[in-house]
Amino acid sequence: MSIRQESLKNLPDTPGVYFFKQKEKILYIGKATSLRDRVKSYFASDLHEARGPLLVKMMEEADSIDFEKTDSVLEALILEAALIKKHQPRYNTQEKDDKSWNYIVITKEDFPQILLVRGKDLLNSEPQNLGYKIKESFGPFPYGGQLKIALKIIRKIFPYRDTCTPLQGKLCFNAQIGLCPGVCDGRMGKVEYAKQIRHIRLFFEGKKSALIKSLEKEMKTYAKSREFEKAEQIKRKIFALGHIQDVALIRSDKEKPAGEKSFRIEAYDVAHISGTSTVGVMTVVDDGEAKKSDYRMFRIRAAKAGSDTGALKEVLERRLRHSEWPAANLIVIDGGIGQRNLAEQILTQAKQIIPIINVVKDERHKPDHFLGDELLIEKHKKEILLANSEAHRFAISYHKKIRGKIV
Repeated sequence: MSIRQESLKNLPDTPGVYFFKQKEKILYIGKATSLRDRVKSYFASDLHEARGPLLVKMMEEADSIDFEKTDSVLEALILEAALIKKHQPRYNTQEKDDKSWNYIVITKEDFPQILLVRGKDLLNSEPQNLGYKIKESFGPFPYGGQLKIALKIIRKIFPYRDTCTPLQGKLCFNAQIGLCPGVCDGRMGKVEYAKQIRHIRLFFEGKKSALIKSLEKEMKTYAKSREFEKAEQIKRKIFALGHIQDVALIRSDKEKPAGEKSFRIEAYDVAHISGTSTVGVMTVVDDGEAKKSDYRMFRIRAAKAGSDTGALKEVLERRLRHSEWPAANLIVIDGGIGQRNLAEQILTQAKQIIPIINVVKDERHKPDHFLGDELLIEKHKKEILLANSEAHRFAISYHKKIRGKIV
């Protein structure tokens, strides 16, 4: 590690974006609620376990740290995405593939929609299959959960259309609660809505200063023409931009002081029809959020046809051979005591000590009760159920794909 920890003294305890650099080349870009605390976490002794070997390698190559302060965590989130798109840092693009990022899309139409789209949907689809034309997109954003919160904050300042039909003659639900400007019943026309979209575009480009100047100009124009109500609306937007309420975003932030780790849950399931086209899957929930970039599919090879336990055994054994994958803090498996005993046996043979939670289903295949450590179940029940339901959904989806190819 060639960066001296003394350099951390210059980092402020404020939101912003940080850069790990090798000479003038940017290796990695991240955002922070506290620049000082976040960058300190890269010097923790357990960085390999907490963040993986890729970022350990990045730290070995980096020789300096730079940063750019922002007025809020929301602006740090926006700036991080803009800078990743501009610089394409090697260790950002290796850490996540393009399909696992999230993007904001502005559609190409008279009253554009603003939509949150996953990279896999944006990159895998032909334009005509998306259901809309894209005028421009913003991203990549690493965390979908945080981006949803960010959009809620922005939408309160600049209401926009997402799903309603323009000029349909009545207000949509979002317009009734102030999240759509009323393009649905015509109270905001095409020209005014285009201004709203320009404001949002400037914000997503990280150009808050230019946005405020534009709003101030509009406010003066409205005041000059004695449209005082509209001028007052613009004034409120300018005030909101200077006092962004992003407490919810701060709470959701994944950042932790040096040495704390994320909590990774891996769930497993198998699927087949009468023993044919048997597949297994692994899904991941990391700190409460589905991490789809880490999902894995296993085509069952050796297990006896129709044997769920045999298929599960093969999946677990094949997964445990991948020591380069991040380690799980908890394993979630469908089924009762038989599946539990099998999983414990496999982990023991592999010299792995990982808690196991079984989700036992009723006759309708709905979660009925759990087997495992009660404290872990109580603390992580929501995430356990999410991981389990994702595993079931993903297994069925993969099975249908394989079955369709065979047929």
